[in-house]
Amino acid sequence: MRRCGRTGSTRRTLQQKPFSSLLPSRRPSPRRAHNAVPLAHTASSGPSPPSQKDDTPRKPRVVVVGGGWAGFGSAHALQQAGADVVVLDAAPSPGGLASSWKSSGGRTVEPGIKGFWYQYANIVSLVDSLGIRDAFTPFTQSSFYSPAGLQVRSPIFQDQPRLPTPLGSFLYTAPFFTQLPLPDRLSALPLVGPLLEYDTDQDAYDAYDKISAWELFRSAGVSRRLYDKFLEPMLLVTLFAPGHKLSAAAALDALYYFALAHQPDFDTRWCRGSVSERILVPFAERLRSRGVALLGGRRVLELREPPDVRAGRQGRLLVSTPGGGTEEWAADAFVLAVGVGAAQHIVAASRPLASSPFFSAFSNLATTDAAAVRLWLDRRLRPATPSNVLVGFDPGVGSTLFHLSELQDEYRTDPGVSVVEADFYHAASLLPLSDDELTAKVVERMLPAVDPSIGRPHVIDRSVVRCRGAVSLFSPGCASYMPTVRTPYNGIFMAGDWVRQGPGTHGAKGLCQEKAYVTGLQAGNLAAEAVGLRPHAVVLSSEADETHIAAGKEAARQLRATAREAAGRLGLGRLPGLPGGPLGGFTLMR
Repeated sequence: MRRCGRTGSTRRTLQQKPFSSLLPSRRPSPRRAHNAVPLAHTASSGPSPPSQKDDTPRKPRVVVVGGGWAGFGSAHALQQAGADVVVLDAAPSPGGLASSWKSSGGRTVEPGIKGFWYQYANIVSLVDSLGIRDAFTPFTQSSFYSPAGLQVRSPIFQDQPRLPTPLGSFLYTAPFFTQLPLPDRLSALPLVGPLLEYDTDQDAYDAYDKISAWELFRSAGVSRRLYDKFLEPMLLVTLFAPGHKLSAAAALDALYYFALAHQPDFDTRWCRGSVSERILVPFAERLRSRGVALLGGRRVLELREPPDVRAGRQGRLLVSTPGGGTEEWAADAFVLAVGVGAAQHIVAASRPLASSPFFSAFSNLATTDAAAVRLWLDRRLRPATPSNVLVGFDPGVGSTLFHLSELQDEYRTDPGVSVVEADFYHAASLLPLSDDELTAKVVERMLPAVDPSIGRPHVIDRSVVRCRGAVSLFSPGCASYMPTVRTPYNGIFMAGDWVRQGPGTHGAKGLCQEKAYVTGLQAGNLAAEAVGLRPHAVVLSSEADETHIAAGKEAARQLRATAREAAGRLGLGRLPGLPGGPLGGFTLMR
């Protein structure tokens, strides 16, 4: 449901399947949870949604809004539980930000390259079940560059003897740092305290959420060089914003999940083609084969009435159709698996949602911009690693440069041509630039950074994609405005990578495909249970904390509880430290 603008020499040419081929089968269910409610149809130039007589036994119907990882995860869980599932997506072909299309010359284009990290247990399980494990490359090294040159290269951590975290990460990266002295790297050690404390309880998480990542790192004594050369680049490519615009809690979530929880967590592999073609298309085919309707070109205009599962009343959703008309869908439950921007539009147009503080709080959430430039070059690029992080080339903008000729099967065959993609994050300052100007940034500054021998290649073809407001911004104080999977309405559930994090939530954190998919499975299971079905989808947990980390967290939890109890007995209220925290952050008490 997020939208990206496309310019350049490519043309989007998607083929939409006939509506009739997407409709779910109408087999009677042995279970009858509710009386059927017909679907109304208003002013549509296309076929009406399927309807049934009121006395016909039927499966409970759940409509999922959004066709990305979260929406497909919800549909998968609901189908397994036996629901009648319809997925509605604004894009012509459901696939969310992972969608792709063909250029007029038959070349594949996608809005951004997304990695698959070591801890993506649920997506790996899905890919295995689809029989497409070959969709992934091996785990690859990545390089970090600034205008001053190479800063650090990541090893493949799982290939090294496993050591207690964070010792392994520290020792095995030490030989790869080229310009960051040891004292700067050691200045990160005080962050161990906040990493143990920040999610021990909700009070602690909320306190860390109210300050910025930059404030936390500065108070901890992290050196400015370490922050500029490593920590901020990490934040820009994992949470898509600089530290002063990010919640400290969200930053700690991402750093812990992607880099510090276990030695191999930073290991990443990539899709051997577009995520849409190699993974989501087979996933969609599986869903369709099992009766799920995937309908594109349908943007939600209004939630007219929320479902009330306990009262047996279906909800009503008004959507636009590809032909310019409208349809009204009735369902026993809805799953909203959309991004921040789409959710804000739906709430603003829907009186029942706008009147709920849970949903109206979405208006306090912000987004950030991204851009993707894909170039076909007339000579072979030879970077040291196929994926590269480049920071400091534009103020406040993070970027990654991928050599797709090494990563994707489609581009491996021609040894005299290179296909590269530069993705830009927190990129509002770049979006007004012309395609020529963005292309020049890649050719004149980024390519020489990763391969000084490249010279100035000729650009054979290109694609420039601008994504305004496409990415959720985990800004300071945002946690209280983010949704939980369960909402105040017993028939409405939420899914997506912007669902609230914190104590007790799944280990997948931040802006990642695994979190979107996991929250989709969770929402689907809850929706199935709400309409009287038995959920079957299994959500795999992240790898458990190592023993010494678990012990450290428990000690922090006990210390906070003791301090809270002592403060209460003495009538001191909250002790000094982080705002609202009963103990405060270990680093901020120094």
